[in-house]
Amino acid sequence: MNIKRLTDQVSVSPQIVADDIAEIAAQGFRTILCNRPDGEGGDQPSFEEIEAAAKAAGIEARYVPVQSGMVRDEDVAAFGAVLEEIQRPVLAYCRTGTRSATLWSFHQSKSRPMAEILAATKAAGYDMNGVARRISNGGKTPTDTGDAHFEVVIVGAGAGGIAVAASLKARQSGLNIAVIDPADIHYYQPGWTMVGGGVFEAQTTAKTMGSLIPKGVHWIKSAVAAFEPENNAVILDGCRVVKYDRLVVCPGLKLDWAAVEGLEETLGRNGVTSNYRYDLAPYTWQLVQELQEGRALFTQPPMPIKCAGAPQKAMYLSGDAWHRNGRLKHIDLQFMNAGGVLFGVKDYVPALSQYVEKYDATLNFFHNLVAVDGAAKTATFKVAQPDTDPAEVTVDFDMMHVCPPQVAPDFIRVSPLADAAGWVDVDQATLRHTAYDNIWSLGDVMNAPNAKTAAAARKQAPTVADNIVADIAGRSPTSAYDGYGSCPLTVERGKIVLAEFGYGGVLKPSFPTFLLDGTKPSRAAWFLKETMLPPIYWKAMLKGKEWLAKPEKIKVAPN
Repeated sequence: MNIKRLTDQVSVSPQIVADDIAEIAAQGFRTILCNRPDGEGGDQPSFEEIEAAAKAAGIEARYVPVQSGMVRDEDVAAFGAVLEEIQRPVLAYCRTGTRSATLWSFHQSKSRPMAEILAATKAAGYDMNGVARRISNGGKTPTDTGDAHFEVVIVGAGAGGIAVAASLKARQSGLNIAVIDPADIHYYQPGWTMVGGGVFEAQTTAKTMGSLIPKGVHWIKSAVAAFEPENNAVILDGCRVVKYDRLVVCPGLKLDWAAVEGLEETLGRNGVTSNYRYDLAPYTWQLVQELQEGRALFTQPPMPIKCAGAPQKAMYLSGDAWHRNGRLKHIDLQFMNAGGVLFGVKDYVPALSQYVEKYDATLNFFHNLVAVDGAAKTATFKVAQPDTDPAEVTVDFDMMHVCPPQVAPDFIRVSPLADAAGWVDVDQATLRHTAYDNIWSLGDVMNAPNAKTAAAARKQAPTVADNIVADIAGRSPTSAYDGYGSCPLTVERGKIVLAEFGYGGVLKPSFPTFLLDGTKPSRAAWFLKETMLPPIYWKAMLKGKEWLAKPEKIKVAPN
């Protein structure tokens, strides 16, 4: 915990967890006020978890969620109304504490001198100069001048963001680059499937963000509120303004847990788990070990999702564990897929179907999870078979692995960078924005029709870096992304079907078939996934070393 005092009665902090509540109570707080919407981050406990722990400790908990960087007048009013009702002292929290400090600053602006507000927030470690500017400017944020300026600004320090920063530095070491991301921890998310299968320990998939930002790259530890591309400006949480010559947008996507009724309330208990969250992947393995008999559901929502094979990877590794310990004959495996096929690239389906048969799993297509009752252990699905009227079915379960619906982050969906579906609108070859020539995007957030995988970002980063360097030199784009994505389908412990493909489902194998035939399960692919890919990620991709990732060069027609 990192509690910061604003006044004797109000303190703020970054995200808390249920285990912090006892210490919060011991420090004399009477109320906890959550300003972070549920489902905003993969490692974030739900408000219901915090509320339950607070109640057990005799503390009141209240929920006033505010979208990151979107502090509106009505949010300030709601915050103020709650402050009038609750017992004090109060601890308000969000992801970093910035939203809570911003809400307090706006609320206090009518009764306290601005200098006093700025002094209190500065002493607590929060820069509210942007708030002061917004208040003094009638609620507007001017972007004709910025608080900082960089040649390249990168929004998001996930796989794509750090990789493209490192690739740019490798090409042009003198570039003045800033990466904007509020997270303290960077996760190797492809490893979470292996955590859920009892192969990796969760902590091996996490490193501090500060240890990964490339040398010479500025890290702005803040959330993005909005974009003003006409003014080459990014507005940060707290209303600070960062100006850029060129912008790269790669904040990932949003796991929309709230889209399934009752899901947030039961995640991490009642047998409901997900490898899509760092803190829940170990619970998956716990449930697999504990289940003696009964029904296990594995769900997959409508596309697009991060790593389309991950929902069935969880099923295969679980089925393999039960096969090895002799319990499989007592367990009913059900794969509940909102889509109509097992896997979108048909060349890999025969091998996968053999494992569906091996684990005696039932495939339920066109079944989309819409509600969960954790206490009753029931899941409700909307069934939309072709040429039939939609219906709902409710299924009992003893264990359920959920893949949540996934959408672009809120600040992307409402921005001028987004297409009609909310994704950043790019040319699928050059990854340059279709409307703004000095903006590029990569990773899960953009709308090119490729698989959303870390392997895709590994290929996209050099493409973006090449094309930005060409643009700086006044040249046309020089490199093209071919849609490459990879999905190592963990069909059993020790074997993987290595799916590698590009746009249109065209196979894009990295190795000759005599070494590794990706359409068949192999131990070589398992060795690649378990032993080789993690160091390739940490020590190559994030360091600007583009092993197996050289972009295709655009051929220029002769004059």
